[in-house]
Amino acid sequence: MEQFVVFVRSLIGSRYYVVCFVVDSCAMKKIKDYPLKETALKDRVILVTGAGQGIGKMAALTYAKCGATVILHGRKVEKLERVYDEIDALGKSQAIIFPLDLESAKDKDFAVMVGAIAQQLGRLDGILHNASFLYGVSPLENQTLVQWQVMMKINLMAPFALTKACLPLLKASSDASVVMTCSTYGHNPTAYWGGFAVAQAGVEALVKIQAEEWEMFPNLRINTVIPGLVNTPQRAKTHPGEVKHTMRQPEDLMSTYLYLMSPDSKEISGQTIFCQNESF
Repeated sequence: MEQFVVFVRSLIGSRYYVVCFVVDSCAMKKIKDYPLKETALKDRVILVTGAGQGIGKMAALTYAKCGATVILHGRKVEKLERVYDEIDALGKSQAIIFPLDLESAKDKDFAVMVGAIAQQLGRLDGILHNASFLYGVSPLENQTLVQWQVMMKINLMAPFALTKACLPLLKASSDASVVMTCSTYGHNPTAYWGGFAVAQAGVEALVKIQAEEWEMFPNLRINTVIPGLVNTPQRAKTHPGEVKHTMRQPEDLMSTYLYLMSPDSKEISGQTIFCQNESF
């Protein structure tokens, strides 16, 4: 049986230490053992960006199976419609499609999105920021300013702007969680990953800053998840020669994604959580 190896990077005194446990309100609990309970997200409304494929799609399906009403965000409507149909076939909860191109989105577009959520659903209890984009791997000297602007906009600026726009709804929730999917190459920047790695490193910084600013709000939390090596369309784009069936699949990570979105993780905020050893 496969197991998750989960690490939490915590600040103790003036130094960072890596510890391999997470606590809930009852006792020490490892995320890898968190069960996919059908009522874990009952009556909650969760927005998932990048929900059309890969980890975002699997998270949306998992959240729906566990009782949440899921808002499916993405750029390509046809992909979102396929996920919508899968959720509808479950017969457990509803889903809503909200397409939006993060590259061109402005504050007013996020405001419209939040207004629609408020009008149609009346609440928002969580956001999974999973949408990301990169052109491919290349040396810095071959990357352009326009490429960097696009990668910064989609991978870093859009999550900031969307979270900010959603904040009134999140504050109104009794228990709201924001989860950012991040990349190994942002945590440990590597040659040829350029603007993408810089943007992803910025996501980790954003999470730390936001978590500190939310310390006065016990109902709000935000964390980063680094999935590691997983068989996703984006991974196939950058590593086309890998043997896919030997890799972890998005469904293998869902205990982590469910735990962080559920009320059981309410004491955890500002953390970077690694799903695999390969993340180091």
